[in-house]
Amino acid sequence: MLDRKLVAGNPDAVRANLAKRSASEELLGGLDRLVAVINRRRELQTETDALRADRNSLSKQIGPMMKAGSHAEAEPLKAQVKEVGARLSVIEETRKEMEEEEEGLLMALPNLLADQVPEGKDEHANETVRTWGEPRSFDFQPKDHVAVGEDIGLLDFERAAKLSGARFPVYRGAGARLERALINYFLDRAGEAGYTEMIVPYIVSRTTMTGTGQLPKFEDDLFRLDAQLSGEDAFLIPTAEVPVTNLHRGEILAMEDLPLSYCAFTPCFRAEAGSYGRDVRGLIRQHQFHKVELVKLCTGEQAPDQLASLLGHAESLLQELELPHRVQLLCGGDTGFSAHITYDIEVWLPSQKTYREISSCSWFGDFQARRLKMRHRPDGGGKPQLMHTVNGSGLAVGRTVVGLLENHQEADGSVSIPDVLRPYMGGLASIPANG
Repeated sequence: MLDRKLVAGNPDAVRANLAKRSASEELLGGLDRLVAVINRRRELQTETDALRADRNSLSKQIGPMMKAGSHAEAEPLKAQVKEVGARLSVIEETRKEMEEEEEGLLMALPNLLADQVPEGKDEHANETVRTWGEPRSFDFQPKDHVAVGEDIGLLDFERAAKLSGARFPVYRGAGARLERALINYFLDRAGEAGYTEMIVPYIVSRTTMTGTGQLPKFEDDLFRLDAQLSGEDAFLIPTAEVPVTNLHRGEILAMEDLPLSYCAFTPCFRAEAGSYGRDVRGLIRQHQFHKVELVKLCTGEQAPDQLASLLGHAESLLQELELPHRVQLLCGGDTGFSAHITYDIEVWLPSQKTYREISSCSWFGDFQARRLKMRHRPDGGGKPQLMHTVNGSGLAVGRTVVGLLENHQEADGSVSIPDVLRPYMGGLASIPANG
């Protein structure tokens, strides 16, 4: 959430930033309405304060009169107090309505973009920062991951559809072991890099979802449960970012404890309401998938280095898995709602002859922390400051399986296992064509 003082005090800067995101006229109109609402709410607050002062002054005069027995003289003042009270009730009701509208409009505004975020409307304007590895030249026609996985019995989409419908996988045999191996490998590497491993709830409250920016804007993309959680709507998590970032909601953290680095493996659940017809084949876009998430909670000064560290760690995993990839700096129109700046890591897929996202690493500034009321106390004391949050995938497990099956497939139908993953596969050097 943006600072309302910034929005009201410098709406032109906010408008320019929204334009960089290729914001709709509706959103720009919402900004104008928000500024008007903030100003009107402030006027009502000033009027309320003045009326309360008048009422208090009159009440102080009435007391001595009543004690002195001057009841007749006190009656006009009592009438004034009643009139002021009635006016206060009307103004208070209006002010509360303004506050509710202000909160809703503020929640609808995306984060401000960093200066280095390039202009552009969509992914075609993203900038390539670097690439690693050369795409493999095959001496046979490479298959896509669905064909590879189904041919050797690793994946069963037909039976998954029988269980749950489209966009769900069933892994079997060595396929299931490969998924589990990647999870353990990612968690072990994160631990070695200084991340504290967490196991967190997979069902969270509306308050928790709102804290990281999933709500209210993206409710259609979430799975909401019929049962409630502590009196609130309950949701399946779309990523471990949500519960992990919320761990310190409402807290003031000590400077000596920062930065905090967490990792968590969770299943992720996404309705994908706006993506029908996209990536309907295979593991790219699923309603349920596994991911190891990396989260950093830090100060604003620490954040750029923490983002670079997190991004570098995610890249190192792909390098150890011998998967060609590139890093993209997302343009304004492709940067997510809550992000200040985002780098996507994309793995090469031979079947598509293109790179596809496998990790998205973002710095959110204090956007999430303001919603979460999560702060730190500076060294030497002073007023608590809002935290900054950084997160990214380390990595999305299913998409890593896609990369491995496609890039490490062999002519006989088998799939080679990278050296770094073999200890997690019981020493298996390859998955044979017969599964």
